[in-house]
Amino acid sequence: MISRMIGALIGATLFTASVSAMAEQQTEAVGLGANVAGGLYADGDKWLCLPGRADTCDQDLATTVVDADGTMTLEPFAPPVDAPVDCFYIYPTISLDQDANADWNEGPEEGRVIQQQLARFADVCRVYAPKYRQITMLGASGQLPRAEVIQAFRTAYGDVTDAWRYYLENYNQGRGIILIGHSQGSRMLTQLIKTEIDGKPSQDRIVAGYLNGTSVVVPNGQVVGGDFQSMPLCTSASQVGCIVAYRSFRDTIGPVNDYAATTRPGMVIACVNPAAPAGGEAPLHSYLTTDALMGGPVPRWTMDGKTVDTPFASVPGLLTGECVSNEKGQYLTIRIKADPDDQRTDDITGDIYSDGRLNPDMGLHLIDINLVMGNLLDLARSQSEVWLAHQKD
Repeated sequence: MISRMIGALIGATLFTASVSAMAEQQTEAVGLGANVAGGLYADGDKWLCLPGRADTCDQDLATTVVDADGTMTLEPFAPPVDAPVDCFYIYPTISLDQDANADWNEGPEEGRVIQQQLARFADVCRVYAPKYRQITMLGASGQLPRAEVIQAFRTAYGDVTDAWRYYLENYNQGRGIILIGHSQGSRMLTQLIKTEIDGKPSQDRIVAGYLNGTSVVVPNGQVVGGDFQSMPLCTSASQVGCIVAYRSFRDTIGPVNDYAATTRPGMVIACVNPAAPAGGEAPLHSYLTTDALMGGPVPRWTMDGKTVDTPFASVPGLLTGECVSNEKGQYLTIRIKADPDDQRTDDITGDIYSDGRLNPDMGLHLIDINLVMGNLLDLARSQSEVWLAHQKD
């Protein structure tokens, strides 16, 4: 079962980008936009997370901080009552439904991904997370007819468009917006920016777009153009209305296929390091899961085998990130700063395993956001402050 899930996940990630590109090419001919006219998303059940209610975003986010000397301390989580901006989140490929599109029913996988990727953002924003009939792992695995999957993309993207329009008209009230996605969710937001935001009035409300774990295309040596005509890549923590995008790999195992590459002439895959948007190597403030991930081992944190009983662990000073490139593309390389005097295990989990063997195809895709969560939160705080200051000018 795990092997099939891993194969489907790899297929889903590689295939969804090509499907979305084909769907975009057919936009003028058959239309690509909202599924319904009206208020499907007026139904609160169509949202995983909305401010001011108990829902899927109410998660245990307690973290054990594991210092270099092996000392462990508890970091609790208590978000502010009213954050100053909004976050609009689209989740990655998680559905195991046996159709091309997921149904509307919420399962444990939604709660799991919200806990790992979104709930902590409540520290900096009001969180909005719509359900959508995403392309399932089966739908994006390459096993179904391509025409069926293109239609599945249209259905999924139509839901995202409906949710976005309803959010703008009924919830936003002129507040700044941080767009957050991962994998398929980032592909959906890439298309949303192209069709609903880039060069349109709503662009003024965008604090930033965090398109984690996907390929955003820009002209070689440039920060704007390619996928987006007027929204540039972020190059500073004080810049607003810009895009963060990256794919993460261990420094010992970079891209081995075209996962981080593009065939578009003159274009490259963007890499913006959330810990250092201007470039260079920088420490990562990670919130790593303490559970085993998709066929991988259970994490060990200290050499003497101390246990961690919180959902997350943080390892200050252990990890750094830097945008680099090889012959396969541009990516965020993750370095482990091993120290023989360090009482920690000097390693992390997060790789994809298949039949007990590490599968390098997608690098650290499962923990793209976990690796830089603290850095994204710091960036969101900085960019939100700048955006709010601009509104007073």
